[in-house]
Formats: sequence, C-alpha cells, structure tokens
Amino acid sequence: MPISKRAKNVVASSTLAITARAKELKAQGCDVVNFAAGEPDFDTPDFIKKAAIKAIEDGLTKYTPSIGTVDLRKAISKKFLDDNNLKYDPTSEIVVSCGAKHSLYNLMQVLVEEKDEVLVPAPYWVSYPEMIKLSGATPKFLETTSGSQFKITAKQLEESISPNTKALILNSPSNPTGTVYTKTELKDIAQVCVKRNIFVVSDEIYEKLCYAKEPYTSIASLGKEIFDLTVTVNGVSKAYAMTGWRIGYFGGSKEIAQNVKKIQDHSTSNPSSISQAAALAALGAPPDTLDAMKGKFQKRRDVIMKCLDKIPEISYIYPNGAFYIFCNISKVGEDSVSTAKKILDDTNVACIPGKGFGADEYMRLSFATSVERIEEGISRIAKWVKENSK
Repeated sequence: MPISKRAKNVVASSTLAITARAKELKAQGCDVVNFAAGEPDFDTPDFIKKAAIKAIEDGLTKYTPSIGTVDLRKAISKKFLDDNNLKYDPTSEIVVSCGAKHSLYNLMQVLVEEKDEVLVPAPYWVSYPEMIKLSGATPKFLETTSGSQFKITAKQLEESISPNTKALILNSPSNPTGTVYTKTELKDIAQVCVKRNIFVVSDEIYEKLCYAKEPYTSIASLGKEIFDLTVTVNGVSKAYAMTGWRIGYFGGSKEIAQNVKKIQDHSTSNPSSISQAAALAALGAPPDTLDAMKGKFQKRRDVIMKCLDKIPEISYIYPNGAFYIFCNISKVGEDSVSTAKKILDDTNVACIPGKGFGADEYMRLSFATSVERIEEGISRIAKWVKENSK
C-alpha cells in the first residue's frame, strides 16, 4: 500500500522502545523504577474531578464551539493577564485545543509552509521537528551546550536567521533540560525577533513549575512589538496533573486564531466538553493551589541532584524548572539509546535517551516519582556505572 511521503518522513519517537520495555518488565513482576515519565505522578485534584462529574450530571456533554467554550476562554484570558501581563481578547485571540501539543501542531500548519525555516534550540522536545516537517517547512537547529545552560543567545539567534526563517520555537522551562530563560535573556532575544520580523512560538507549558527566585517572564510581555509577533502556548496538563484530560490553549493575534480555528473546525472540532469544565475549575482555583505539588517537585529535584552528585562519571545542568534533569552519560556509554537500554535491562531503571532530543550524549531523568524511588533508582544506576564506566 502506498504511504504518503510526509508520513514516511516523520521519525518515530525514540522513547517508545524504552517505555514499552519498561512496561513489559513491570508486567512480569519486576521492580521497575520509572524515570521516563513525562507527566506528574500526582492525581488530578478532587475539586477538578468533581467539576467534571458535575458537568456530566448537568448534561454538558454536547458540542461546544470548536475553539472552546466562552467561559473557558474568558478564564484563560484572565490567567494570561494575571500571571503573564498579556492581554488577549477571549472572543477572538484565544483558542482551546486538545492539549498544548495540538495547539503547537495547528500553529505550525498556520504559520509556516514549504521553503520556510523554523529555528529550534537544541536540545529540544522530540515533537517540534516532526511538527515542522509535517507543515512542509524545515527545522533548523540552534545547537547549545552545557556551558550556556543549554540556552541560545541573541547573537547566536541573529547569526542563524536566513531569508527563509519564519519562526522561532522557544520552550521555557525546557523539556528536556529544565532550564529557564531570564527576563534579560528574553529581552535580548525579543529585540532580534522584532528587528528581523520573525514569529515566536513560546511554549510555556511548564510555567507553573519554576523553582528560580526570579519571577517567570513570558517573552510576549516585553513590549507591543514582540507581543504582536508571539503566540503564547500553555495548558493545564503539567500544572494541574491533568495530562489525560487533553486541554491546551494559546493566545495570539486575531488572524492567527481565526486560521487555526478553520483547521480545528475540520479536524478535531472542540476538545471534550467535560474536560473543558474541569479546566475551567482548575484555572479558577486560588494561586496557592499548586504550591504543595510544586514544593514536592522541588524537594525531589534537590534529592536527585544530591544522589547524582555521588556519581562522578555523570554530570548535569541545574534544572530551574519542569521535572527533568538532563544528564551527560558520555563517560559511561557509547550512545544514549544503547546506554538507556543496558541500564533498563541490567537494573530495571527506565531513563529516556537524549538522542530524540538532539543530544545523544545525554539522558533525561524525570523526578516525577517519590523520593524513595528516586533514591533507589539512582543507587542502582550508581552501582551500574561503577561496574560499566569506560
């Protein structure tokens, strides 16, 4: 059967083999420590679940506008204003989608096309390049190093822009590195984007999981010119432990929102009406609702760093956000895929290879698990490294 070129050109997730093998081992009764999770291990808060149940009982189970209910878009508009100092019109500049990933995919379909380039700082989230390729455009990677905290600089950005450059994807806090751009760094990047007139797709899904003392900054808040060029993407998945509810959203210009609406009209139509009711409850909760979960993640981050510090062969970049730590394993393995496979087979500890993130000398460890499991998992890795280091 003939398959389209665009489908053939998409690279399958490099993490699937590891996660599938981990599940297989767990099903066999093995004591698997999972550092592969890309989601909070906490349950969705009860008040959110109750809002969803009430929506079902009240009969809110029909179609909604394809871009989300008016009430939810108003709540998102308020969130953007209160948290990020961003003013988006809820009726014409906000779109609710089936997860932040869906928002990002639709934006690539609207913003870029064949011969366009999209700049992607590396390491990057695994889906960015494939979304770009599916739009017909070309991903152009901006390589970073541990010395720069895996962040791009304004100078590097300026030098990477070509006549075909249409957009920059900026992810802060970052998956997989956990790095967070400072306000000063974002100002410098914004100046370049305004000067060269390129769009910024700002993926802020981990915004609520920042551990730095400096307040979080959305790049779109740094002036009208960069605001007009930026699409701000977020969602409830990570902040409220709602990954399975599939609610993401973005704020952007009326023109961008209208064109994304057309694509969504003819693809998924509206996100689940019940999930939208749950998201409305989440966004309406007091700000301190998230403090307990964030505090636990910060404690776990400190624990995993303390444990890794005892393994001289492994280094990492201090994560100021999200729930990942990106570890350099070049001294203990030939490449990330084979190293992750060996660690899983030999120790029953699941880690995600860095290859899929554009960094084959690294592995991503998620600390979205208990302190006890973190200590156990790193202890096993330490023993394995001692026995297998170069």
